[in-house]
Amino acid sequence: MIQGVQIDMLSSDRLSRMTSMEKIRLILDDVRQGYIVVLEKGLTPEEQGKLLESTMMEISPGGFSGIEIETYPSTSGSEGGLFSKLFGGGKAPAGRLMVIGPVDQLKMLTREKDRLIAWASAAQ
Repeated sequence: MIQGVQIDMLSSDRLSRMTSMEKIRLILDDVRQGYIVVLEKGLTPEEQGKLLESTMMEISPGGFSGIEIETYPSTSGSEGGLFSKLFGGGKAPAGRLMVIGPVDQLKMLTREKDRLIAWASAAQ
């Protein structure tokens, strides 16, 4: 059996055919199984808010411990704070790339203008 981390890379074409709730359910189902999910085009600020809200409802002691999420910045240079993106303060565009994984397996080490550096460990 192969040991390691499964990475699911989802194209923007596939995601564009899904509703917001379908995207969130797909992401949470994969992350709960210990997979790292990479979205070619990030979620909208509203979808990110719904994802975080759904995640908080599913966290349980001794079970699912939550998600780590990072977005590769968009090229527009328009960057607001987390709350402005989540709660509509301005028109922050969706990121160009989003990485989501189990909080106990995925650690974002560096987020720079032109790259994300992440460390992932296999499920225990």
